[in-house]
Amino acid sequence: MLIVFTRSILIYLFLLIVMRLMGKKQLGELQPFEFTITLIAAELACIPMSDTQVPILYGLVPIFTLFVVEFVLTKIVKHSIKMRRIINGKPVIVITPDGIDFDAINRLDMTVHDIMESIRAKDYTTPEEIEWAIIETNGDMSVVPKSANKAVTVGDMALQVEQTQLPYSVICEGKRMGRNIQRCNLDENKVQSLIDKLGYKQDEILLLLVTGGDSFYLQPRSGKFVTGKISEEVG
Repeated sequence: MLIVFTRSILIYLFLLIVMRLMGKKQLGELQPFEFTITLIAAELACIPMSDTQVPILYGLVPIFTLFVVEFVLTKIVKHSIKMRRIINGKPVIVITPDGIDFDAINRLDMTVHDIMESIRAKDYTTPEEIEWAIIETNGDMSVVPKSANKAVTVGDMALQVEQTQLPYSVICEGKRMGRNIQRCNLDENKVQSLIDKLGYKQDEILLLLVTGGDSFYLQPRSGKFVTGKISEEVG
């Protein structure tokens, strides 16, 4: 039992390292060859985990080989448009200004129900609202709505807005994030003064976000969140 446990931990760590090296794409964003390699790697990892008769290298070497194959294919599709089309395929237009392209969805082995489900996922209800819809090589649908159905943007309204600033987690699940406190140009004493002023103990705080070094959002483990300005609370 201990041997199986040790082998499982070792293979898991090795597989985790390999997957991290492959990048941070979500499952739905994987190209076909990337998804295939991911499935095979998972299967290869299971065999030496459960069967102690199989040398552990029989699991590690194939996984490493798949990583090399994935690395090479990624470089190929990055530098060769022709190979990219062969390996990944190419986007297909399924909705045009004339409506749903039946021939296109037939080539993709999709049904009208699949198309309707995809456009609903994009917050549209009928093809009439869409100018163009494209099935990308990863299977996701990209939508270009008709002008009348486009969302109004700040630019359309000619409004002046401040640049969006990134919020930092200063306290998360009762633990202080020292590096983020420094990024907000704060110090430990100021953070402590803030939570004292608001009447909380550190372990009672689920999340404390600070934006722009002054605006804060505090969510206690129980009760309603609190927002405000640090400068107004502690000076």
